Amino acid sequence: MTTTENAAGANLTQLNENLTKVEELSQRLISVMSDRTPLRQELNGPDQELFANAAGAYWTEMLQNPSKVIEMQIDYWSKSVQHFVEAQTLFAQNQINPAQSPPSEDRRFANPMWASNPYFHYLKQQYQLNAEAVEAAVQNAEGLESKEKQRLEYFSKQIIDMMCPTNFLGTNPDALEKAVETDGLSLVQGLENLIADLEANNGELVVRLADEDAFEVGKNIATSPGKVVFRNKMMELVQYASSTETVHEIPLIIFPPWINKFYILDLKEKNSMIKWLVDQGYTVFIVSWINPDRSYADVGMDDYIEDGFLTAIEEVKQLTQQKQVNAVGYCIAGTTLHLTLALMKKRGDKSIKSATFFTALTDFGEQGEFTPFLQNDFIDGIDDEVNEEGLLRSFIMQRTFSFLRSNDLIYGPAIKSYMMGEAPPAFDLLYWNGDGSGLPGRMAHEYLRRLCQANQFVNEGVEFCGETLHVKDVTVPICAVTCETDHIARWKDCYRGFQQTSSRSKTFIVSQSGHIAGIVNPPSKKKYGHYSNADVKLEAEDWMATAQFSEGSWWPRWNKWLSGKSGKKIPSRNPGDSSRPALCDAPGAYVKIKATR
Repeated sequence: MTTTENAAGANLTQLNENLTKVEELSQRLISVMSDRTPLRQELNGPDQELFANAAGAYWTEMLQNPSKVIEMQIDYWSKSVQHFVEAQTLFAQNQINPAQSPPSEDRRFANPMWASNPYFHYLKQQYQLNAEAVEAAVQNAEGLESKEKQRLEYFSKQIIDMMCPTNFLGTNPDALEKAVETDGLSLVQGLENLIADLEANNGELVVRLADEDAFEVGKNIATSPGKVVFRNKMMELVQYASSTETVHEIPLIIFPPWINKFYILDLKEKNSMIKWLVDQGYTVFIVSWINPDRSYADVGMDDYIEDGFLTAIEEVKQLTQQKQVNAVGYCIAGTTLHLTLALMKKRGDKSIKSATFFTALTDFGEQGEFTPFLQNDFIDGIDDEVNEEGLLRSFIMQRTFSFLRSNDLIYGPAIKSYMMGEAPPAFDLLYWNGDGSGLPGRMAHEYLRRLCQANQFVNEGVEFCGETLHVKDVTVPICAVTCETDHIARWKDCYRGFQQTSSRSKTFIVSQSGHIAGIVNPPSKKKYGHYSNADVKLEAEDWMATAQFSEGSWWPRWNKWLSGKSGKKIPSRNPGDSSRPALCDAPGAYVKIKATR
């Protein structure tokens, strides 16, 4: 027997051993899936009425305009048959002319075999034909309400993305090549990754996006020096140590969203907004929200306003001996900061000198990409979920957000982890993305029903804390920072609510990029620019058309605005005061609490 034959035999033996391990792991997979408590059906897809209405619209169109429907069908059939004939020819020749298959712009088809191998070339081309046919059918569907049409577009896209040949082992050349190269070990490692993710989430599949062992909050992320200076059931208040000899007299308090952890603003030194603000001479405080468990079921928006926002503001005033503070609200915390400002106006409380909002919605009249999830069937499911569990669990929200970018946040990572057997990357942003928080049941219900669905804050007013609050009650100087490609809080929607405040001093900025990268955009990177326009009475399209574009981060522009509202310079402050010593070092204890499953 030759050396080559010996090597081939050894490889075959190793392959068979690895495939045997796959059989053993399959038993673990069966075990974890048998103990799984399925997520309620309402949270997995739309009410069947949507598809019934779509089918009804299709048949109505067929009866009223049969030529149009038949034309679409014949076009699809013709292209499919023509493609099949071309594929047969290519199979017979066993080669593809590069001119017939130019490189694909779709990253999923980057492997050269999609262009050079007749089998994979046929799969790719037919998938793309099928996708085009589905998209055309949805676009041409008539007789549906606008929101129904939008939901149909969303869910059909989910089906198209799910059925991509790269999502299946037998039709993914990268995964097949890796399996052969590793004698099947990649399949073993992939199955181990899959089972680990299922076991970590009680049988629910939540793809792990980052190496969780690579990061530790307070050790290599969220490391800006400071102290926890106050704590209650809702939040810890962190004060950061000064890095300058003098600071602005009026302190700055940041309210981050409580859907995720605050350290997105302090991931690492080179892109930490917190460190940058401290270095500009501000006394910076940030709220670290509790990660609620089921005992927080009855906590509502009132509690976040009273025991969160108002309490934190009062504590900062006392600690710094100031009558006013400047405040920042990010995302849902920006929405709630608006509510807080409206309440303070009703109460005659002038504690906030100015307010800045990062990607904050107040007018939910247009729901953008979240339209599919803000209809009654889905919200009814959430109501049932929170009534049963006491909270809206973090992984449900994480999954919902991920499906908005399913190829980047679900299928792509799943292919690498489960088919290729690769370990998740040591990427701090993705680690943060997976380190979510749940929402208390009552708070989730109030936010979704009163604000998102009923849009009460800009319509008749919304009742919280014993008052009817309206966006027009906001009168302090405001600055809103939005992001050009934000799919969570679209800049035009933020602008519409921003315009409805009664503030006389208004500044509006649109940063390039999205919900996170557009905000966490330090000047040192010189990566994304921003748009500004002093005329905030214009319609959104006109505002952007006449806006000035500036290279680089918006942070220095905001700093100029904020410093003008921050008073004179005084000697720097240390965290806490003599009467109330600090409770512990930053980033505190609450930020380390993991979400309830």
